[in-house]
Amino acid sequence: MQNQTQPQPNLLIRAATSEDLPQLQLIRAAAFAPVFASFRAILGDEIASITQVNDDAEQADYLASLFAPDSGWELYVAVLADKIVGFVSVQLNKETTVGEIGLNAVHPEAAGQGIGTALYQFALDRMKAAEMRVATVGTGGDPSHAPARRAYEKVGFSAQIPSVYMYRML
Repeated sequence: MQNQTQPQPNLLIRAATSEDLPQLQLIRAAAFAPVFASFRAILGDEIASITQVNDDAEQADYLASLFAPDSGWELYVAVLADKIVGFVSVQLNKETTVGEIGLNAVHPEAAGQGIGTALYQFALDRMKAAEMRVATVGTGGDPSHAPARRAYEKVGFSAQIPSVYMYRML
């Protein structure tokens, strides 16, 4: 784990509760606004107005769905100075022994403090404790996802399968 940023010494990571959802939605919206803007810029207004129009609402619904007991996901929050500043979702597949880091975000105001790295390391430790053998995470290849890619690399992710989504008007 080279180049690992040291997290804040008073950072607490705990299981999320349904009472945390409003703050998690604020963090998600703030963290993903540049991503959704990047997608619109890449696709252009004509395509984006059709394909990306519901991204924020769909992602908000998805985050809320992670709290369902049968979602298959565990959700953890990072708390700094009594304020939730980030979150990470973790899935543990006992059959395949593959753990996955899912939807996650750190509030932009808390970026650069090692919080994302701490959340990902926590997720990896949770996977190890559950006897997962491989960890996976998906992220975008566009410039708006560069900070996420760097954070994943800091905790040891390196093998990649490139993927490209292509669009055209009909």
